[in-house]
This record gives sequence, C-alpha cells and structure tokens, in this order.
Amino acid sequence: MKELLDTNSSAIAAEFVRARTRAGSPAMGMVLTLVIVVDEDVASEGLKAARAASREHPARVLAVILGDGRGKGVVNAQVGIGDDWTGETAMIRLSGEVVEHPESVVLPLLLPDSPVAVWWPSDPPADPAADPLGSLAQRRITDAAAASRNKTRAMATQCAAYTKGNTDLAWTRITPWRALLAAALDQQPLKVRRASVTAERTSPSADLLQAWLSDRLKVPVDRATSAGPGITEVVLETKEGPIRITRSDGRLATFSSPGRPDRPVALRRRELPDLLAEELRRLDEDTVYQATAKRLLKISATR
Repeated sequence: MKELLDTNSSAIAAEFVRARTRAGSPAMGMVLTLVIVVDEDVASEGLKAARAASREHPARVLAVILGDGRGKGVVNAQVGIGDDWTGETAMIRLSGEVVEHPESVVLPLLLPDSPVAVWWPSDPPADPAADPLGSLAQRRITDAAAASRNKTRAMATQCAAYTKGNTDLAWTRITPWRALLAAALDQQPLKVRRASVTAERTSPSADLLQAWLSDRLKVPVDRATSAGPGITEVVLETKEGPIRITRSDGRLATFSSPGRPDRPVALRRRELPDLLAEELRRLDEDTVYQATAKRLLKISATR
C-alpha cells in the first residue's frame, strides 16, 4: 500500500487510479463504497472483515480513523488494491480540526452513482443518520454487541434513533433463528400461546429476538438467562406441546416439535464477515427490523 502523508482527497483519488493502472485493471468493477469508522486499536479487525465481505461485494473501502481534534487539520492515508481485496482500500487517519468534518474528506472519494454503506465496528454515534459520515449513506450498520459498555442500553439507543437505512448486527445475528422459527410454524401452523428466549444475561440479539416474537405472534414472551454462548433456547408454547430449539454449544441445535422426532439443525454462531456481507446484500428499508425496534423500546419501558 502507498503511504500518503499530509495529503487530501484529490491525492488519494489519484493514487487509486495509479494503483489500478499498475495492477493492469484500469476499469472499476466495484458495486458500492463501504466507509468504516473505526478506532485505531480495532482498525485491522474491521478491515479484515471488510476484506472477506468484499469477495461477495467488490467495494471501495474507506477506513476512517478519527484522532485528536485539536490543532491544524492533517490527513494521512495508506492506499492500495490487491492483497486479497476485490476492490480498493484506503486507511485514512484524520487529526486536528478536520476531525469535526470528516465528510469533507470522504465525500469526494465516494464512487459515483453507487450506494454508500457506513459501518461502525465498535461504539457508534447515538443517532447514526445525523452523524456527518452516516448522513452520506443509504445503509448505516452498527453493532450494539460490540459496544464498550452497557450493550443493552446501546441497543435501546439504536432502536430509539431508528430511521430508514439503519440496521444493527445484533439483528443480523438472529436471521437463522428467525428463519427456523418461521419455518417451524409454516410446517406446523399451531396457535402459540406463549414464548420464551433464553440467552446470556447481556445479549442484544436475544432482546431483539424477544421483541420480534412479541411483535409477530402478539403473545407474552419471557426472557430467561443462561451461561451462553449467545442464545441457547427458544420455546413456543402451544396447546399440542412446545416447539423448541435448543443450542448449547453455539454450533448445533436440536429442533423439537409436537408429534415429531427431535432432529439436529446446523445453527452456528456466525463470524463478522458473514454478518457484514448479509447486510450489504440489501440496501432497502427493513420494515421488520423497524417494527421490532419499536417493540423492543416498549418492552424496555416496562422493565
């Protein structure tokens, strides 16, 4: 990667062109711009996940590290292509007064006529859509489970700030659970009287799953605690007996339903690149997440 010191957006864009030319790939085959707003200590992990996700979604990846906001504005960058990337990447470090206006550096680097996604791998702003970088995006991805403190409150904060284009990886993590539960009721359309979700004490995903079941089924949903890892059991109580999904090891679940033999189901806890790739597949509004976020706020208010 080429290092640019005390640089600007024009120089970074020019280096992208030179890097493509040196690689013999002057044409751009990228489908979106992914902006990662990240702290220095987790930047490498965020870029590793983006590199894996880029195999499915070739992108221009801009990792923005916001430093000390005092003093003269300075922009340093490392720019390159290749090295297992299917698109382009730039690590952009901002310091001084430019930290207050990171969009002034990022905006000229966005791919023209292509969607923009912004991802905060750790602590996100309270209102991502109002953030200077978040306001540039069609998709804003947060992760309450990666918050440095009070993950439950972090999830509630994101739910309260929901607007079109917002999502959270805590929601993405329960996609397989929701698919299994929906399929179970399709196969046996039984009347659910009550439900329960058992998981680690602090689990934003479990809180969202509880809210989703409550919103979809319109029945009471209890939240119980286990040693984990993650979500360990979901039970739907019916007159004919319980529909139960139990996962004690984070990999393989047992699916039980009335009048049918138990069967194993692959239900592994997914890695960060898989979660990120799923979110980049859809850039339209997720109305189900919107409804679930509203229900979670109502449930939180009664606790």
